[in-house]
Amino acid sequence: MQGYEASTYGDRMVDHDAIGWPAAKDEKAAVAFLAEVAKPGRALELGVGTGRVAIPLARAGMRVTGIDASDAMLRQLVGKPDGAQVRAVRGDFADVAVDGPFDLVYAVQHTFFLLRTQDEQVRCFQNAAARLAPGGALVLQLFVPDPHRLIQPQSTDPLQVALDQVVLRVSQFDRVEQTVTRQYIAITETGTKLYPMVFRYSWPTELDLMARMAGLRLEGRWNGWSRSPFTAEGSYVVVYRKP
Repeated sequence: MQGYEASTYGDRMVDHDAIGWPAAKDEKAAVAFLAEVAKPGRALELGVGTGRVAIPLARAGMRVTGIDASDAMLRQLVGKPDGAQVRAVRGDFADVAVDGPFDLVYAVQHTFFLLRTQDEQVRCFQNAAARLAPGGALVLQLFVPDPHRLIQPQSTDPLQVALDQVVLRVSQFDRVEQTVTRQYIAITETGTKLYPMVFRYSWPTELDLMARMAGLRLEGRWNGWSRSPFTAEGSYVVVYRKP
């Protein structure tokens, strides 16, 4: 997608309520999981966005830094109640351009897949591992790709058909590069808005190899923050530990 940059997703999606995305409501479970994995200490969120998880994690006693490429997202973060408790850093989270060490580095809601190449994802693992304290953890919330959706080179799905709005999801799939180029199109009586997204999905075994290359070991993988058994369907949470 020509002109798409690391900041594009956040700058456009900052008002994603317009396309009817249901807000994730797993903050309490996520904070409990992350606090248990790392104990009170220093945490770094990759792709912090508006601080949906970072702020309650800071309220729970963690010293939280959040990195994001989008100025629009970071402005919302610092403007929220207790947003000042999170140290906001602007940057490409593949570079993890903040000083450690951290007891916890994490990314939620599939944010890690916004790194659009395998090289970027490998670099992120290596940089995150370098900033983890011994015994620290890298925690990712991701999804297992659905191979049935990847059979076709493209798809168009109606997400919302209402009296005054239609929302379409248009996707192109590159099975060689494992990338999805996508537009959410919100059409209303007053005009049309576009919400672009480009991401690269990775298979769990591929992520495990990236972790090993970065010197991390797999601690566990579960279907969500509740630690239910991993079934390779839908969203999951994985923990990699630095020896």
